[in-house]
Amino acid sequence: MDAVSLREVVKNFGAVRALDGLSLAIPQGTIYGILGPNGAGKTTAIRLIAGLLEVDGGEVRLLERAPGSAEALANMGYMPQAAALYDELTVRENVAFFAACYGRNEASMADAAVEFVGLQERAGSQVRTLSGGMKQRVSLACAIAHEPKILLLDEPTVGVDPALRAQLWERFRKMAAGGTMILVSSHIMDEAERCDTLGLILRGRLLAEGSAGEIRERAGTDDLEGAFLTLAGSENEAA
Repeated sequence: MDAVSLREVVKNFGAVRALDGLSLAIPQGTIYGILGPNGAGKTTAIRLIAGLLEVDGGEVRLLERAPGSAEALANMGYMPQAAALYDELTVRENVAFFAACYGRNEASMADAAVEFVGLQERAGSQVRTLSGGMKQRVSLACAIAHEPKILLLDEPTVGVDPALRAQLWERFRKMAAGGTMILVSSHIMDEAERCDTLGLILRGRLLAEGSAGEIRERAGTDDLEGAFLTLAGSENEAA
């Protein structure tokens, strides 16, 4: 059973077609990266999976459940681009609150999530006193505190220093090894290299899919950025 599937999904915003027949099938225990330029449809796809938007055509399923259903929400963690936190609460209070929203009230879960993002020493600090990068880390801790089977990360390491980024990816890998499906939207190419599978998206369509090596080989380039430009150029010529 796929953790997440999109079948010929269409989403319009007025006259703008954000997704144009997008299909994805992502198994459990996989780190899947969505790459594409601004406006390609990456965030729209993630928000549809999270149940924050409704499709105009096609179908989205999480563990064979409809997005937004109680079963889907109980098994999903979502980290948006902009941190949605309570500034007057402490780091730990924020994480514990979001875990409790999913029915997980064990103190150890909030503590483990705070440790996961490396904020043990700031657990008692009000969020309003943190830097932008630290707030990103708190937002991630809130998304994982209830141990979801599906984790949606929209630009998760923006503002995070390279050393911590490497540590977080090592932990993402452990989560995936334990069966969690992680869907990552990113512009950072070294992050893309860490994904099991990549989906290159252009104008709301799947341009190419495969491992980083497979995509480079298909495009005949040595790097992913060059591969995307090559494949996008071929798509534009075909159009």
